[in-house]
Amino acid sequence: MKISRYILLAMLVMIATLSCNDFEEINTNPDNPTKVSPDMLATQVLKGTYRFWNPNPSDFTSGNLYNKHIAMLETNPNPYQYYFSYYPYGSFGSYVNLTDLNYMVEFAEGSPYESAYQGLALFLKASFGLSATLDMGDVPYSEAGMATEGVIQPRYDKQADVFVQILNDLEDAEANFASGENFSGDIMFDGDVIKWRKLSNAMQLKVIQTMSKQATADQKARFATLVNSGSLMESNDDNFKLVYSENPNASYPMWNGEERRSYTAISQLAVEMLKNYNDRRLFYFAEPAQALIDGGMSASDFAAYEGAPTELSAEQLALNNQSGIYSLINKRYPIYRDGDPMLLFTYSEQCFIIAEAIEQGWVSGDAQAYYENGVKAMLEYYMNLSHTMDHVHGMAIDQAYIDSYFTGAAAYATEGTKDDRLHQIWDQRWLIDFFQGNGGNYPQFLRTGYPEYPLDPSTSLNPDDQTVYPKRLLYPTSEQTTNPVNYQKAIDEQYGGYDGINQVPWYLKD
Repeated sequence: MKISRYILLAMLVMIATLSCNDFEEINTNPDNPTKVSPDMLATQVLKGTYRFWNPNPSDFTSGNLYNKHIAMLETNPNPYQYYFSYYPYGSFGSYVNLTDLNYMVEFAEGSPYESAYQGLALFLKASFGLSATLDMGDVPYSEAGMATEGVIQPRYDKQADVFVQILNDLEDAEANFASGENFSGDIMFDGDVIKWRKLSNAMQLKVIQTMSKQATADQKARFATLVNSGSLMESNDDNFKLVYSENPNASYPMWNGEERRSYTAISQLAVEMLKNYNDRRLFYFAEPAQALIDGGMSASDFAAYEGAPTELSAEQLALNNQSGIYSLINKRYPIYRDGDPMLLFTYSEQCFIIAEAIEQGWVSGDAQAYYENGVKAMLEYYMNLSHTMDHVHGMAIDQAYIDSYFTGAAAYATEGTKDDRLHQIWDQRWLIDFFQGNGGNYPQFLRTGYPEYPLDPSTSLNPDDQTVYPKRLLYPTSEQTTNPVNYQKAIDEQYGGYDGINQVPWYLKD
């Protein structure tokens, strides 16, 4: 009992001693840093932003369905194919990164890299805002990322204002990169400020064209100025992409997904388009249909490839798959841990954006040259892509093929109508995103209506209107409790009080 009293007394003395000292100082390990470096924050945010949302074969194939490049051949209908999503809600989750970006810039203050990190922060904020507004409509932007300043219920900016602020932030990002130095922590461009500068300008082109139905004369003039600026992407070397590796934490999402591949077909829309253009990317994207091979066709024959109709019922697709009548996606996709990079924005897409703008009269230039340069760039990309040599069925893309590509339907329709030429441009832009998992083309489909995505009301899972494709995602349900006044104001002013998937956001209105 006496020993217990001594132990208790010793503990009380220790507590009293600690209370008289700086607790934080005592508990700080001098061997560990107390401040995160800006490059570490840059890596963390870039990885979280551009990594596929759940990198496994099942989710990756599902995430590729709504742009109609592929079809699932399972008996259970996948909402991504027949509707839009399992969970048709947008998210403001990316805005959480704005706090880290603010700290990134703060920690870089006074260093030679401060301007570059400021450019990165502005570019990423613009990217988050663009994704959010295209998904939902009016969204917080001017007050986004201000939680540390006490703004926990940010107001929703009008979509028109969001686009303006995004363009201004991209312009400021470009200026910061122009005055900055190459920086560390960048998993995308290895800190190359020149490439970031080109991308910031190119993204302004994409933003203005995406809002083309509402673009002002000044914005169209800005587009023309950017095209003539001499500071845009110049080749595939400038492609903005996420590269996978043998590192288990940076694996291609389809890696080790052979079982999933056996239920994943290339779409009829994609096959027919590639056949129409005599485009050898078909042999990079798909396997020949087994039934056609069994019937005596060669794997190097375009006719041996049959796409699956994305609008056909799931039960019928599964039954047809058992008969081997569809072309599954290429066997190479699940084999390599360092598989195809995720293309987020390419020189090729920039070419198609400018070609369309020339056809629409926004800027002067040679639309045919931009169209052909864009196609050539994508063909060259696949010609030089790793892990393809043994998987293209004897139909490899080589320079001779590229040089002779522009014949027949692939020849620019100089003698056709403007719509004919725009359709060629939009076809080729759509093909860039094949099996990329980035979802980038859906707003362009909504804007142009092209390519025409097949739709059968009898198989559509759209709960409000089986005859249309959704125009937007719903606001996160959490907004109804965490930001109810601003949420209600946004849906009242935009959508007549109904937060629906078929409501038309400002940028799509005629």
